[in-house]
Amino acid sequence: MRQTSLTRNTVEFSAYLVGTMRLGKWGENFNTKQWIDFIEESLDLGLKDFDHADIYGDYTTEADFGRALMEKPHLRDEMQITSKCGIKMPAENRPEFKIKSYDSSEKHIIQSVENSLRNLHTDYIDVLLLHRPDFLMNPNEIAETFEKLKDDGKVKYFGVSNFTPSQFEMINNVYPLVTHQVEASLGHLNPFEDGTLDQLMMKNIRPTAWSPLGGGHFMRKGNSKEQQELNQTLKNLSAKYELNTAQLMLLFLKKHPSGIIPVLGTSKTERLKEALKVESKSMEKEDWYALYSAAKGEELP
Repeated sequence: MRQTSLTRNTVEFSAYLVGTMRLGKWGENFNTKQWIDFIEESLDLGLKDFDHADIYGDYTTEADFGRALMEKPHLRDEMQITSKCGIKMPAENRPEFKIKSYDSSEKHIIQSVENSLRNLHTDYIDVLLLHRPDFLMNPNEIAETFEKLKDDGKVKYFGVSNFTPSQFEMINNVYPLVTHQVEASLGHLNPFEDGTLDQLMMKNIRPTAWSPLGGGHFMRKGNSKEQQELNQTLKNLSAKYELNTAQLMLLFLKKHPSGIIPVLGTSKTERLKEALKVESKSMEKEDWYALYSAAKGEELP
């Protein structure tokens, strides 16, 4: 396996990444004015990172966002754009994709980046992530592709998303990665237990976390004993910290020493403001474990 001579770079993210998945066709279906307003309000709050993927909105959301940048090109200099590629998803405008699959070949990555650059109306992407691990991936080919994109000035930084620790290490061993985007929340505790966060801490790499509120699962009522216990724990701690449930769940993630940066999927700037209020709070260790145990539905061993 090739060994890279490149020095690891670091990227500075905002306190949160602003997720775009539900702002286009897959959710709010923002028009260009709504996109501009939302982008400007996010930037005014100090949230400069916008999280994309080529597949969002059936390959349409990046173009929706790009129309906002075409109208207000100065906004590009005020933001960082993360995008993801590597999933081939059948869609109306991708008739050549017959089944959902993963592709980390040089040809697919470069074509995906070219599509994203054109759709986003930008000359470069700040952070490019491989969206899902391709079981047939060749790490040397990926590293050479990343080097080419960086040398051409089309991508500044690289990372992965949803990889196992060994898959992350395989790529990181031949090309220095700057982040790993994983699913992490009270509803998905795997990264705390499977070595993912431990690995990133050893390498001083900050993770980003998608679905940090567990897809809203914890905002709904449940009748099981475990759900009732968790709801009561959330209620008690919400009162103690003067935070609502969503804020408390973000504080739970923020407590971890790996420096988890949540990706917020909201279309409401009020929710962004609420999230930022968490930055002034600190959770006590016993309270963190109370939430962890309640989410597991059992006492720790």
